[in-house]
Amino acid sequence: MGWKSRAAGMVAIFAIPMAVAAAPGGSFLDDGYFHVMDVLPPAPIKEEPRGQADREIFKLTRKLKGSDRWTLAVNDIASDTASLLRDFSCAVGINLTPQNAPKTAALLEKASRDTARETNVVKDFYRRQRPFLIDQGEVCEPVADLAGSFDYPSGHATRGWTWGLILAEIAHDRASPILTRARAYGESRVVCGAHNASAVEAGRLSATATLDVVRTEQAYADSVIAARAELSALRKQSAPPSPSACSAEEILTEQPIMR
Repeated sequence: MGWKSRAAGMVAIFAIPMAVAAAPGGSFLDDGYFHVMDVLPPAPIKEEPRGQADREIFKLTRKLKGSDRWTLAVNDIASDTASLLRDFSCAVGINLTPQNAPKTAALLEKASRDTARETNVVKDFYRRQRPFLIDQGEVCEPVADLAGSFDYPSGHATRGWTWGLILAEIAHDRASPILTRARAYGESRVVCGAHNASAVEAGRLSATATLDVVRTEQAYADSVIAARAELSALRKQSAPPSPSACSAEEILTEQPIMR
């Protein structure tokens, strides 16, 4: 199934809070071992230049409603394991599911618990309003589904960039399309109107900084080796994703949403 047909029924799907989306199974770092709050810049204030830039980007990207890029942003609302594996399948070059790639999925979810925890601490500290609460504009998902969380950093961007960095490490020959898809997944939150551009950038930085520490753990290194072997075997055993669907997705992920 291509991204466009998957997105058609996604508008009413609830956004999954990062802390809730994580399945049981622990994380690589103990709580309190690392503090990404010390790394990230403070959340922008709407009257200052960074805040003003966010507001202009929000207003300018409202024109994307109804476009194919908007439809991809609707598709990218879903952040559960199965949906993300499917969304990264074209970039990896393998049809990924929780069933055929359980070791890879387990690694991605375990590391995502570390990065989500750090992002959520910052998010709850700054409690920055989402863009549609500051300026009027269409949002690609029901705003009631976003009411219980804040803007900075973006949890979706944190999660998508976490996945991109790890998948690029596992399938390093596909690093460029994987990281392009991860960037686009975060930018979908700007297209959607659910997050400001600075929140997406902060989500990427939060994921990158936290993963730098996660990668020092031997358990992480062992999991990468197991996942790499799993994907290597899958490449030999399964057919690649639909070339036409992947070409359509590639055009959109490489499309700049702002200049």
